[in-house]
Amino acid sequence: MERIGKYDVVRELGRGATSEVYLANDTFADRKVAIKLVRQEALGDIEYGRRFQKLFLTEASLAGKMQHPHIAAIFDAVADQEGSYIVMEYVEGTTLEEYCRVENLLPIPRIIELVFKCSKALDYAHRLGIIHRDIKPANILMTSEGEIKISDFGAALSLGSETTQVTGVGSPAYMSPEQVRDQQLNHQTDIFSLGVVMYQLLTGRLPFKATNNFSMVYQIINVDPPPPSIHRPEIPPAVDVIAKKALQKNLERRYQTWSDFSAALAGVFNELQSTAEQVPETEKFNTLRSLAFFRGFSDVELWQVVRISTWSRHGPDTVLLREGEPGRSFFIMASGRVQITKQGRLLTSLATGQCFGEMSYLGTRDLQRSATVTTVTDVTLIEIADEALSQSTESCRNRFNAAFLELLVSRLEDANIRVSQLLMERVVAVQ
Repeated sequence: MERIGKYDVVRELGRGATSEVYLANDTFADRKVAIKLVRQEALGDIEYGRRFQKLFLTEASLAGKMQHPHIAAIFDAVADQEGSYIVMEYVEGTTLEEYCRVENLLPIPRIIELVFKCSKALDYAHRLGIIHRDIKPANILMTSEGEIKISDFGAALSLGSETTQVTGVGSPAYMSPEQVRDQQLNHQTDIFSLGVVMYQLLTGRLPFKATNNFSMVYQIINVDPPPPSIHRPEIPPAVDVIAKKALQKNLERRYQTWSDFSAALAGVFNELQSTAEQVPETEKFNTLRSLAFFRGFSDVELWQVVRISTWSRHGPDTVLLREGEPGRSFFIMASGRVQITKQGRLLTSLATGQCFGEMSYLGTRDLQRSATVTTVTDVTLIEIADEALSQSTESCRNRFNAAFLELLVSRLEDANIRVSQLLMERVVAVQ
């Protein structure tokens, strides 16, 4: 096969009972894509054909709707007499199945980081009214750079849809109790499934072990799995607690929101980290979300900031910038306090959430630093180079422009107050 629609086929990537997947070139957008082509014989059986067509249309309806760094994008979908196919983002790499074997487990902090990213991506999908319903290691891709992408939304449940939803979909080992019972579902079913994936990544074993689907369903409904640390003793108690809560059969006892689940993962991740200079991405994301400067940024834009920024930690009395030195980057305080001096005189001090050096970005020419910045306490610093920011999306740059505008207005108001106070002091002194 040389072409599928307007796409030039490169090679076959795989095939299943109902579809074939090809690597292709999208010459119009100048990118590689993966194309899932439906086999016509899969639609031949009336009963099965209707079911499969429904799942195909569900995934096709999501084309262009989800844009998140940890969700594989769906670019296009075609269903006509010549054939039905879905065009997706091509992710070069593997799936998390590779890291669910006892002999090939990832480090515990790395697992927590991956699950955290999945939780944020599924939270994003849920806010669009989408429940995945088939979260499992085979549907979580890992790129060659080590990033993850959730894929295969064919079984997705659209909460806003008025059409009849297909039931009985998903992989039994990863289904929630309410899913195996064919009950009404909400986002907590995906939380349960991601809990199963987390358990398997941590231990190389499923929490519910059975020889057939009937036994699996019984265990999911009635049996509480042992804590992951039973299988891997170095797993800390805090991780056991998270796994246990994600796998609660009772919805009231399970994590109520994705934010709750993400916060728990981030908290234990930070506990697992040493005081090394490198700041983990999970901590970066949560820190950015907590800072007022980034209040208007979406999750997608925050992940961009994580990618384009450089983070560093410094002890007290460290000179970060020197007066007169050139520079084309600006800085935001993730934690700690610094003091600003000019010609040896103290001008002001800055604390967590405040920024300095922004004139390098707002200016139109190379600037020299107008003051010296020195740490007063331990400091975590976010540095963003002007060139790196220029490579981000327009929406991300607009967020920075709005944040800096708000900052400048605030500083002008503070300056006016100080001038008024000085004038009042002079009037009082004259009287």
